[in-house]
Amino acid sequence: MRRSRSDDLEIEPYDPALDPTLRDKDEDDDRPLPDLPPLPADPRWRVAHLPFLTAVAFALLLCAASVGFLVSGPTAGLGAAIGVLIVTISYTMSTLVIAWADTVRPALLMPVALLTYVLKYSVLGVVLAYGVASDWRGKDALGWGIVAGVVVWTGVQAWWIHRVSRPK
Repeated sequence: MRRSRSDDLEIEPYDPALDPTLRDKDEDDDRPLPDLPPLPADPRWRVAHLPFLTAVAFALLLCAASVGFLVSGPTAGLGAAIGVLIVTISYTMSTLVIAWADTVRPALLMPVALLTYVLKYSVLGVVLAYGVASDWRGKDALGWGIVAGVVVWTGVQAWWIHRVSRPK
């Protein structure tokens, strides 16, 4: 009968005390966790601009729907209104998610914000790709509504930040 090579090998049991990679870690286990910075007393400042921006977005939605209707009929009016609504929902969602992450743990801010933007723009890309391929007559007005929503929302948000951060 033939012997295998494994019969010649003697396997020693694993001893964590002898593992050189774990020796240094055992000494660090007793250290206290670092202190986290205190949360602001009133975290509502992160979303204080949303009511005003929502009112402006609603006014823009009505204007875009009216212009679209007057220029190309009800289909274009609906497309322009949907375009503004897409931007309003998108910006509001980003603001709320970022404000939540900042109140829970400021270290989460960057990964949560990036994940939100990736998901948001992926969905928007799929919707727009489907819309471009369709024969819907309101797709041009939808695009103009998105452009108008982005320009107005960004401008009003920049104005709000400038107004709030201005030294008194």
